[in-house]
Amino acid sequence: MTDLPAYLRPFVLGVLEGSDVRVDRLGEIDLYRPPGTARGGAILFVHGGPGPAELEVMPRDWPVYKGYATAAARRGLVAAVVDHSLIHGLDRLVEAADEVEAAVGVLRSDPRVDPDRVGLWFFSGAGLLAGEWLDSRPDWLRFVALSYPLLATPPGVDDLVTAADVIGNLKDLPVLLTRAGLEREELAGPVAEFVSAGGTALDIIDVPKGHHGFDMLDHTEESRAAVTKALDWAIAHLGEEPGTDGKLLVPPPAKKKTTTPRRTTPAARSREALAVKNAPAPAPVVVPAPVSAPAPTPVGGSVQPPPADLGVTTVAAVTAETAAARAVAREHAAYAAHDLEAFLAMYSPTARIRLADGSELKGRRFLREFYRPRFDAGRCKTEIIQKLTLGEWVVEHVLTYDEGAAVPQLALYRVSEGLITDVEFRV
Repeated sequence: MTDLPAYLRPFVLGVLEGSDVRVDRLGEIDLYRPPGTARGGAILFVHGGPGPAELEVMPRDWPVYKGYATAAARRGLVAAVVDHSLIHGLDRLVEAADEVEAAVGVLRSDPRVDPDRVGLWFFSGAGLLAGEWLDSRPDWLRFVALSYPLLATPPGVDDLVTAADVIGNLKDLPVLLTRAGLEREELAGPVAEFVSAGGTALDIIDVPKGHHGFDMLDHTEESRAAVTKALDWAIAHLGEEPGTDGKLLVPPPAKKKTTTPRRTTPAARSREALAVKNAPAPAPVVVPAPVSAPAPTPVGGSVQPPPADLGVTTVAAVTAETAAARAVAREHAAYAAHDLEAFLAMYSPTARIRLADGSELKGRRFLREFYRPRFDAGRCKTEIIQKLTLGEWVVEHVLTYDEGAAVPQLALYRVSEGLITDVEFRV
């Protein structure tokens, strides 16, 4: 294996070829299709560059990208690998950006692809192309993943929007960074600046003993675990279930309803302003309260015995274990276990929480900052007195013990496609 050029060495998970994954070559794009005919999410894998002068095999035929694409297809996604001009030199950066944009259009138009569930995964030198997508953030873009990326444009190269320039503005687009502990010095510095700028908006997978290109150079359990975690993360954000050999790191985000076309030229891309779409606040929901009901016995996280004065049909309607109730229950379980990341994972990236004092939190980043001290102090205790459900709404009468003494509150949760989007606390 050591006699092979680095780019021809095997993928750390193996090149998983087989009759169950079909590969179609369309121009410069290879599409990997899973078994079946259902539409699903998709990933475009964007290789790095420049390549070596003696390059004999284009990147879409490298074992590492064939491996990533096949692994994703085996998990139910349509995967694509595009050959673009950056492999021939950094002076082709703008040309490569347009080629990647065209590949996105081809992928989203494929009949097997849900055009509103697409993720982009950039490797090495292709990190220079990621900033444009982080900046524009089209509605269909479910995530951006970066593996051992180049994030600083070298002198003399046409400058696009850099990822570090815009990462601090992101609050609603999931971004994953996989970084190598033994990274090249010229890449490690800009990556550290990127992490500092992104703060808690980033999800990070570290490979402490990994080199640049660890997914083809370092055949270790550490490398295999990092690649598997990254695939799980991507699949979760596309709303797909991972395979039986892995676990979801996060639940799928709520599907966005609109799409935003990409800009067609680099000049137009640089002029477009950053657009952030905020969902309007939900209208108040009135849930009928039981009349003359005896005080129920507190039972944490469970549906309470129905009040005697309510009819059986009404009781079933307001105490049913709905999908929204199950999502809220998972959030409660993570809260009780003092698992901050699992707790945050149950919220939409743009979730809004209105606290009892009238202040408002928006987005996972601010939720993390607000709740971290409480989780660190071990003060996560809530007792559910009564719970009512109505469609996407869950209304709970709770006792909170965050400051020691019990404080009664009314908590209203709104859930969309498995994630909590709105919460309001009232006292």
